[in-house]
Amino acid sequence: MSEQATALRGHFSAVLCELSPAYFGLVMATGIVSLAAQLLAFDTLARLLFGLNLLAYGTLWLMTGWRALRYPQRFFGDMIDHLRGPGFFTSVAATSILGCQFILLLGDYRSAGWLWGLAILLWLGLTYTIFAGFTIKQNKPDLAHGISGAWLLAVVATQSIAVLGALIASHADQPWRLEINFLALSMWLWGGMLYIWMMSLIFYRYTFFAFSPGDLAPPYWINMGAMAISTLAGSLLIINAPDAPFLTSLLPFIKGFTVFYWATGSWWIPMLLILGCWRYIARRFPLTYDPLYWGAVFPLGMYAVSTEQMIRAMDFPFLEPLPGIFFYIALAAWSLAFMGLLRRIMDVTGLRCSAGT
Repeated sequence: MSEQATALRGHFSAVLCELSPAYFGLVMATGIVSLAAQLLAFDTLARLLFGLNLLAYGTLWLMTGWRALRYPQRFFGDMIDHLRGPGFFTSVAATSILGCQFILLLGDYRSAGWLWGLAILLWLGLTYTIFAGFTIKQNKPDLAHGISGAWLLAVVATQSIAVLGALIASHADQPWRLEINFLALSMWLWGGMLYIWMMSLIFYRYTFFAFSPGDLAPPYWINMGAMAISTLAGSLLIINAPDAPFLTSLLPFIKGFTVFYWATGSWWIPMLLILGCWRYIARRFPLTYDPLYWGAVFPLGMYAVSTEQMIRAMDFPFLEPLPGIFFYIALAAWSLAFMGLLRRIMDVTGLRCSAGT
């Protein structure tokens, strides 16, 4: 038993040391599938996923804090690593998505407000730590090896604060309603600015540098997910416009950019499917569990939720089949990723026999 315990501790230490900063993508993906289920009246499923998300969120913070204390050099080194650093932004988006669940599933605005405050603090700390670190570090990778779709998690984190802020503003009293809507609008605009900057570099890397199947990591789905959450934030601002005069004056602009974001996200879907077929079918890249796959589940669920809200905000009934279709796709993708996670946990804890499959 002592040898097994020692081996288990060794496995856990290795997992903790190598824990991906992007693992909060699990909370993002579970949360958005839960919200999609709630919007489509699958209430029981939505609440089950909410309970699971609370467990996952708490567990990941415990592991993250433990990693920071036990392996501080590796933990803080990851923050200024061009490929791993952007993964920290999943903690911001996960916190905001969980806050949205508290509002839409429980009507608990107080808990959502605390989570929104935490998300803002995380966003401020991570944004200026990570990007300042990237700027001043001496040894930097070239563009081909230093940028990926994971960089767009900074956009998702920014827009997630806009989304939760818009939901809180709809319930807040004046004058806080006006001020929270203004902050949500500002975050929405900052997110759009970041997307334009980063997507230009990512698309340039796509088309002018050699691209192998291994380069097409799952976070490239964030190309679409960043636009989907931008659509959601814009739709909520449109819905909030009657409560904020400055939003009413900006309605044509907000509506135009919301449709622009949705159209851009929709454009990415066939492109990503083609590249996925090239990676897994044409080039036979192995399909094994990776925590980064949660970054591919989240955009699918977010597309369902954002389209549903855009239909409501802009009266587009001809789009009504899309949320249901993408909800089922997202749920299937989430189920596969979750089975992969369980399989990985069983491997690490030694619960599977050596001959098991």
